[in-house]
Amino acid sequence: MEPAAPVPREPVFVARGLVKTYRMGEIEVHALRGIDLDIYRGEFVVLLGPSGSGKSTLLNILGGLDRPTSGTARWREHDLAVADDAALTRYRREHVGFVFQFYNLIPSLTARENVALVTEMAGDAMPPAEALERVGLGDRLDHFPSQLSGGEQQRIAIARAIAKRPDVLLCDEPTGALDYETGKLVLEAIARINRDLGTTAVVITHNASIARIADRVMRLADGRIASVETNASRLTPSEIAW
Repeated sequence: MEPAAPVPREPVFVARGLVKTYRMGEIEVHALRGIDLDIYRGEFVVLLGPSGSGKSTLLNILGGLDRPTSGTARWREHDLAVADDAALTRYRREHVGFVFQFYNLIPSLTARENVALVTEMAGDAMPPAEALERVGLGDRLDHFPSQLSGGEQQRIAIARAIAKRPDVLLCDEPTGALDYETGKLVLEAIARINRDLGTTAVVITHNASIARIADRVMRLADGRIASVETNASRLTPSEIAW
């Protein structure tokens, strides 16, 4: 009996010839210069590169926050490059969780209430307490942001992002404002969501050490993907050092 053929991986993002040009007065800024990529369901991808390499521009296009100047960027069967504002808003609301370097929490609301802002608008949301438990903050439900450390606030932001059960979690320098030990706790929360829920995770960083926790590492330079590397085995955040 012949062994079963391997099941082909399902790409959730497919970008081809992705170009983004900004005009600043008389100057044209070429943020992306022809990006081709595939990102697969349940994958953990790190976008690595220096400031100005195009990482955030690429993430914003994948997240439906911006449109390319030319090229295609598809989320499954949806072409994000030509979608209108209403379709992009629906895509962001139903499929994408965002985590940024700065936490954007509402100071007058507790951790539970900050997460509930998202769950009240989502169809199949998890309870705020469950989302906070998943990032290790089940005992901080009724604390206000001012009563929490930077790492705890960032983990609330992650809980808020994953509470609506998004298909993909897009993180732009999530450890950029944090110290070493706190940053590892935040990375562990992201890795746990990827592992336990099967959420596709894309994390931007300029820190090469973080790349070792990913399935694949895409290195960007001057608006292009300079290389793509696959990690033979992923390290846990507790195993990396920088």
